[in-house]
Amino acid sequence: MSEPLARMERPAADSFSGHRKLFVVFLVYSHESAPAEYNQRCERYWQQADEQLLRLETRIGAARHVYHESVYETGDSGLSLIERLNQFSHRLVSRRCAEGAVLEALEEQELASELNDWERFMMLGFASRKVADLVSDLYSQASKKRNEHAVQVIDSTLGDDESGILFVREGHRLQFPQDIEVFSVVPPALDEMQRWLRDQARAVAGKGNEEAEEEVDDVAPSVEEQPS
Repeated sequence: MSEPLARMERPAADSFSGHRKLFVVFLVYSHESAPAEYNQRCERYWQQADEQLLRLETRIGAARHVYHESVYETGDSGLSLIERLNQFSHRLVSRRCAEGAVLEALEEQELASELNDWERFMMLGFASRKVADLVSDLYSQASKKRNEHAVQVIDSTLGDDESGILFVREGHRLQFPQDIEVFSVVPPALDEMQRWLRDQARAVAGKGNEEAEEEVDDVAPSVEEQPS
C-alpha cells in the first residue's frame, strides 16, 4: 500500500529489513515559456522531493535502482534521455547513479511509442463514435501492456532488501507486486502547484475565448510534449 510520506508515521527502519522498497516520485515538468510563478513552484517541488527522498534513503536504505518513465535505455544513454525530458529529475537521478545506483530501462521503446501515438489521436478528437471507441480500445490495450512491462522490469531488478526510486507521472496505474513496500513522495509544494493550476484554469474559463485556452496549454507541459 502506498502512503504519502508527509502523512506517514515513522516506523523503525529495521521493520523494513529484508523488504523491497520503492520510493515513487511524481514527475512535474517545466519549460522556459511557462509563467515565472509556475516555474518557481516547479523548482520548489523538486527541491522538497529531493529532501524527502534523502530522508527516506537515510532511514530505510539508499536507492540501488532508479526507474524513470519514458526511458528505454540504461547507463549514460538513459541519463541523456532523462536530461532531455526533465532537468530536475535528471539532477536527482544523475547524482544517485554517481553514488552507485543503476538506471534501469523501464520502458520498451515500441510500446511507449505506440501509446504516445494513440494519445495524440485521442487529443485530436473524433467525428465518428465508432472510430473513437476503436482508438480508445487500442489505447487501453497499449497502456495495459506498457504498464505490465514496467512492473515486470521493477520486479525482476529490485532485489531483496533493496530500495529503488520510480519517477512516474501522477495518476499512473502501475500495480506493484505485494511484497514491495511503496512510499509515495508527496511534498507540500505539489498541492500548492495543483491549486495554482486550478486557479489559472478558472481564470481562463472566465475569459471564454480561444486565446485564453492557449494560455493554459502553455503552462504545464505533459510528458507527450517532451522529446522522445
